[in-house]
Amino acid sequence: MPEDKHHSHAAVRLAGASAQGLSTSEVAERVAAGQTNAFAQDTSRSVWSIVRANVLTLFNGIILACFVVLFAIGRWQDALFGFSAVANAVIGSVQEYRAKRALDRLALLNAPHARVMRDGAEAEIALDDVVLDDSLILRAGDQVPADGVVTGSRGLQVDESMLTGESDPVEKSDGERVLSGSVVVAGEGSAAVDRVGADSFANSLAAEAKRFSLVASELRSSIDRVLKWVTWFVGPVALLVLNAQMIAQGGWAEASASGAWRDAATATIAAVVAMVPLGLVLMTSITFAVGAVKLARQQVLVQELPAVEGLARVDIICLDKTGTLTQGDIVFDAAHPLTARPGWESVLSWYGVQKDANATARSLAGHFNEPAGLPLDRVPFSSARKWSAVIFDDGMWVLGGPEMVFPARESTDPVLRQLAAQAVELAATGRRTLVLAHGTPTSDETVPADAVPVVLLTFKENIRPDAAETLTYFAAQDVDVRIISGDNPQTVAAIAREVGLDAPHGFDARELPDDEQELMEVINSNVVFGRVSPDQKKRIVVALKAAGRTVAMTGDGVNDALAIKEADIGVAMNSGAAATKAVARLVLLDGKFSHLPSVVAEGRQVIANIERVSMLFLTKTAYATFLAIAFGILLLPFPFLPRQLSVTDGLTIGIPAFFLALLPNAQRYIPGFLRRSLTFAVPAGVAVTLGLASYARLAANLQIPEAEIRTGSTLILTIIGIWILVVLSRPVTRFKGLVIGAMMIGLILVYSVPIARDFLQFTDPTLPTALLVLGTSVACIALIEIVRFVHRRVAYRDAQEALHHRVSNQRVSK
Repeated sequence: MPEDKHHSHAAVRLAGASAQGLSTSEVAERVAAGQTNAFAQDTSRSVWSIVRANVLTLFNGIILACFVVLFAIGRWQDALFGFSAVANAVIGSVQEYRAKRALDRLALLNAPHARVMRDGAEAEIALDDVVLDDSLILRAGDQVPADGVVTGSRGLQVDESMLTGESDPVEKSDGERVLSGSVVVAGEGSAAVDRVGADSFANSLAAEAKRFSLVASELRSSIDRVLKWVTWFVGPVALLVLNAQMIAQGGWAEASASGAWRDAATATIAAVVAMVPLGLVLMTSITFAVGAVKLARQQVLVQELPAVEGLARVDIICLDKTGTLTQGDIVFDAAHPLTARPGWESVLSWYGVQKDANATARSLAGHFNEPAGLPLDRVPFSSARKWSAVIFDDGMWVLGGPEMVFPARESTDPVLRQLAAQAVELAATGRRTLVLAHGTPTSDETVPADAVPVVLLTFKENIRPDAAETLTYFAAQDVDVRIISGDNPQTVAAIAREVGLDAPHGFDARELPDDEQELMEVINSNVVFGRVSPDQKKRIVVALKAAGRTVAMTGDGVNDALAIKEADIGVAMNSGAAATKAVARLVLLDGKFSHLPSVVAEGRQVIANIERVSMLFLTKTAYATFLAIAFGILLLPFPFLPRQLSVTDGLTIGIPAFFLALLPNAQRYIPGFLRRSLTFAVPAGVAVTLGLASYARLAANLQIPEAEIRTGSTLILTIIGIWILVVLSRPVTRFKGLVIGAMMIGLILVYSVPIARDFLQFTDPTLPTALLVLGTSVACIALIEIVRFVHRRVAYRDAQEALHHRVSNQRVSK
């Protein structure tokens, strides 16, 4: 464990520390000295990272260089793409910043608190208000807010997996260190803070596990791959085009001497700029940001923008019962006496009023009011052993699950046999059962060998009204469900049946096999798992991921934190433990399980729309690259000015893509986003290149003027671009029709308004040019239709293969 200069003085400070905690004046002194836990850490991307991601990119650098060159040679009219790039960067940054502000506000409102002793009383304060030498009060479910030294421990167990990677809980005794970012999983204790703020261990590691970590995103990784490929092509293609343009201007020597090199440079920049898919990154950022803000309005906090996409890819969801299927409000049902033993009512009364009492224990308070004396000792609840105990003058009282307190399956004792039978019978009705047992105190925190069951307690849970509807939705979407809970498996199975799951019985997790293959067989064969420990929850999630499943995990307790962190998409309830919310990708702020279908729908909209938009941008990148290579090899003048390509891009891609990316779309997720996009974009790019290259060669042979060739080329590209837009928009709804119609009107205006015509250097086409434009456009449209027909067949085959793969993964032994 790391040490620092404060640690050598820890014992001195602890020796003088008062059980009363710091006084108000002592707190004020430390605040004035800057010894607070305040640490500037965003719950989402920082403003600088947003600006950097949208502005300081390689492609923006290329665009800036081209922009500067055109200004330097006096061709500012062809530098329109520079303003477009600036607009892209500004829009992308503003959208992400708006999303960041919305998410940060929600995170601030739902930030966890710390418990400390101040002026002799327990106080709940903001994490930033913890100061050096504060006395922390730690209970199960708490995330340690600052580094400290344990000053009191009652079975205190801490999970330091977020910091060390080791998932086994660590017992903490007096004098041992606890680190910020670790989680209390059992027991309780106190600690004196000796490192705060930026000096604490978690903050020194940037608290990466707690906040902005990268979730797997097929969209993001695929787009990054495309950008990398284009980066490798830009340089060589630019040299090839420049050489062709210089030769077309009479050769390097003549072009350099006559000043014609300026035209060559302008044509080269047109080719390079067309290859860069600037808008694709912008549209992806905007779509993620808008999706996150829309979900925030539905009380769903997205910890990272690409997580909007994540849940749409999920094919199995693991649910904790309490707080997910049920509302978590435990209600005491009845007491079923087993053995006559006086004093059990007062023991239950004592359990109900403890500060660290969980919901089950608190439900006892209104039913048992007999005063209890001061206990001699106690054994805190542990999620591993699933029982707690208290020792009074009359002996040791143990409260826990019947099968955990009395694990023997067979017994000759009629009371134990009655207990087992009655517990099974009650659990099958959906009730939770606990047994209160009595025996001689032990010194090693084990159930007394002479323990006898005194009373069997039953509790009820209210099922969430939205649970059945939500699970029906997932079933309709072919998403498998597994319930993994720490409660009695038969109780959980009964509740699962109430919400519509086919769960004739529950599997006891204590019987899970060690072999991974056998474990997967058990997971495939059962829907409900009970008595699952936190490590077993994590193991189930890891096993499913290893089997190729995309796993979501929902829960609210600290015992769910490990599994939620390990899952592809972790979903936490806002009512849950701070540690659980910290590692989740999504937090349901109002705790409504019914929001998950909305998240899935939003994710599907993001994936489907970005796929459609990406085909537009990647088609442009494909034909721009192929055109540059073809005209470079053929040594033909590049048939576009940069300003002409800017207008074409705006009418056929940029403007319509903005609307298409935000349309409703419920298409199911199918893996292989990049492959499907490229199987359309590359052949479509080849078709456009063949058409334009043929047109340019024929026009050159007919000795048509260069300005007229450029006009015709721009007209062909715009017509084909709008047709590609139509093809990818099918089925064409009224709104899509309006967008496409507006682009066609824009095309007419560009060619008919004198100011626009003069600026873009368009000329009236002669009859040969008009015929060539018409013939080339028709031929290219026919080729595009063939490409789309083949692409749809490929997409259908991909869908069938994905479905077959999913069915194979989801096979369940009958």
